[in-house]
Order: sequence, then C-alpha cells, then structure tokens
Amino acid sequence: MTTRSAFRQLSTPARLLVLNQFGINVGFYMLLPFLASYMSGELGYGAAIVGLVLGLRNLSQQGMFLVGGTAADRIGCRPMIVLGCALRVVAFGLFAVLTSLPGLVAAVVLTGLAGAFFNPAVRTYLMHEAGERRAEAFSVFNVFAHAGTLVGPLVGALLLAIDFRAVAWVACLAFAALTVAQVLVLPHREVEPQRSSVLGSWREVVTNRRFLAFTVSLSAYFGLYNQLYLTIPLEAQRVSGLSWAITVVFVVSTVIGVFWQVRITEWCRARWSSGRSIVLGLACMGLSFVPLLVASPMIATRAAGADAGVTVAAVMVPVLVTTVLFTVGQAITNPFAMELLPVVGSERLAGTYYGFYYLVSSVAAAGVSWLVGALLEMAGAAQLRWLPWLALCAVGLAGAAGTAVMERRGLLERSAADGSGGAPGHGSGGASGESSDERAADGTDRTEGR
Repeated sequence: MTTRSAFRQLSTPARLLVLNQFGINVGFYMLLPFLASYMSGELGYGAAIVGLVLGLRNLSQQGMFLVGGTAADRIGCRPMIVLGCALRVVAFGLFAVLTSLPGLVAAVVLTGLAGAFFNPAVRTYLMHEAGERRAEAFSVFNVFAHAGTLVGPLVGALLLAIDFRAVAWVACLAFAALTVAQVLVLPHREVEPQRSSVLGSWREVVTNRRFLAFTVSLSAYFGLYNQLYLTIPLEAQRVSGLSWAITVVFVVSTVIGVFWQVRITEWCRARWSSGRSIVLGLACMGLSFVPLLVASPMIATRAAGADAGVTVAAVMVPVLVTTVLFTVGQAITNPFAMELLPVVGSERLAGTYYGFYYLVSSVAAAGVSWLVGALLEMAGAAQLRWLPWLALCAVGLAGAAGTAVMERRGLLERSAADGSGGAPGHGSGGASGESSDERAADGTDRTEGR
C-alpha cells in the first residue's frame, strides 16, 4: 500500500490531522534549529544562557504532557489542538519582536506549553478517528511528520538569508493559518463525561500495572530516539571530519521515514501481532548500534578538512548502516506502540494515558542521553569507544525483552482487560471507570460522535 492510498482511506478529520502535523513540523523546525545560533551569534548570549533557554522549552513541554492529556479528556481534543497552535502563534510572534532574555524565555515556555497541549490531543483525536486501523493511521501521521521535519529547516535556511525575524514571522503566520483551519474545518467530538476527579484519573493511570510495565518498556524507544540527534550525528562528524556528514544522517533517516513508513507498517501487520512488531522494532533499534560498537574503536577521529573521497565514504558506512537499521526500527515500533497504548490503558482516558506515557518517556530519554553523554566523555581513548554503543544496544534489547514478556503473557491483547474477572497485571486503580476493552465487549462502537 502506498502512502497516497493509505491517506485516502483515512476519514476527513484524520486527513486534516496528518496535514496539520506536517504544518506543525514545518513551522517548528523552520525556527527551532536556528534559535541557538541566533541567540549566541546575533544576540551575543553565552552558551550557558542558550542552554538554559533551550532546557526551559523542553521542561515546559515535557513537564506539562500529563496536564495537556488530561485536559484533552475533559475539555476535548479539538479545543486543546486549537489552543496549542494559537499559543505557537503568540510564541513565534514574540521571537520576532523581542530580543531580551525575559522575552525569549517567555517565547520558549509558550512554545513548550503549546506542544504539551496539542501533542496528546492530536494523538487522542486520531486514535478515535482511526477505528481498528490505528497503526496504519499513525503510520501515515509519521510520514507527514517526517516530511515536515525535512521541509521546515530548508525553508528556515532560505529565510535566514534575510533575517531570523523573517523566519519567526513566517513560522508565526504558518501557525496562524493552522489555527484558523482547525477552527473552521476540524469537527467537534463529544467529550465522554468523566466520573472521577482529575486526581482520580491520575490515580487510575499510576495504578494500572500493565500500562506502567508497557510504558517502562516503551521508554526505551524515546531513550534511543534522541540518539538520532545526539550520538549518531556526532559519530558521523567524528569519523568523517566533515560537518555536512550530519546532514547525510538526517536525509537518510527522513527519506526512509517518508517513503517506507507505510510499507513497513503494512508488512509487519501482515506477519506479526502489534506486540511482536514492537519487540522486533525495539530490538532492531538496539542492534542498529552494533556496527558502531564494532567499527568505532578502529576508526580514528578525522580532523576537519582532512582528505575526503574514498576514505570518508568507507568510514561513513557503519554510521549509515546504523542510521538505516535505527530508522527501520523506529518505523516498526512507533505506529504499533500508539495503537496499543489505549489497549493497555483506556480509551475513555486516552489523553491522560498518552500524556503520562510521554512524561515518563521524556524523563527516560533525558536519563539515557545523560548516561550516553557521560560514556562518550569516558570513551576518549579508542579502546573504550565501544562503551556508549554497548549501552545503547542494551537499552533497546531491554525494552524489547520487557515487551516480549508482556506479549507472551497475553498482556498486550484486548482480552487481557475484558470484564471476565480482571487480568493479571492490571492495576487496582481501574475502579474509577470501565476500561476501553470492557466497553468494547458489549459490541458498542466508541468511535461514534465524531
């Protein structure tokens, strides 16, 4: 199945959501990759201040995922999506008119809050719209997200030739157009009444043992995902001595994501269960670092400007093999993980479950990045250069092993939480409301009301 045919099979609101994600990524990556150089170069801020500002953006987004997801369940997905995009309009407008540190801090905090508001809401809305083809819907969603990630920096680089403020204004206008489109076109969905308080819904989430086990296993995905922006580009530049080698890594990854994501999902769907696909995807992501584990200690650091040609091509082979296997593993894992989250959690509280999942995963990702960064510093000597890659292999295989245990015990199936006396591993917190699977047992289609 091609991406075009998969896109056509989506409902009209789902198509709008995936197009919306393309626009969101174009606007976001049009500006954010250039913010650090703008602050340090044109505005003259020190590296510590730049790092603090960028860290505040991550904190304001990751720390508010649970709040954003909970609001999507109680207020509705559509209002939260519109609010998130509107906040990006304000945030990027501030980048265009303010250069003081307080102004930049306000802009990055609003940028992060916007992501925390619309990310869980978009996924919850798409989950409801997709019906039984959730993995396929999230696969198309990922294609458009990858395309936006590719187009955004290209547009930003062109506009940067004028001025950074031009980048900010265009990004601001892009989010304004998205906000208007969502207000006019995105249908309203009825919000299912919640029978418990906010704290009660959070209690349900944190006492759902099989969801927590799934989240811990899947946190390996985000721990490894960050390496596409950290260790793999650093290794590409180290072995080649060329800064543009980083671009090669991103282009290879994006091309696979855009042109092969849907085919990979369809191929896995025809052969394995969703749980088995996640196991193989995480294992592929972890094992993708084996080429670097083997080759990195044998390849010396090349100085910038060193002779290029056949030698550079040869030393880049392990990096590119890792990039290909890593991206294929991502493409296998993500759609099926998104499909199973409301299965091990609850469709009634899908936004809260998505928000909690992203919150835990962001903490795990920060921890893995810190660990690998420390190991990279320790591995200055060639004989220890395999150490970071071994750690990343272990992270991927640990996540795959945890998911495999749940799959083998039947904890990733809908029947694991039906109304037949409860499932092993399912927490006691579900008393505040029936699970999605308990409601599905009566044959009612809960995708109605769209």
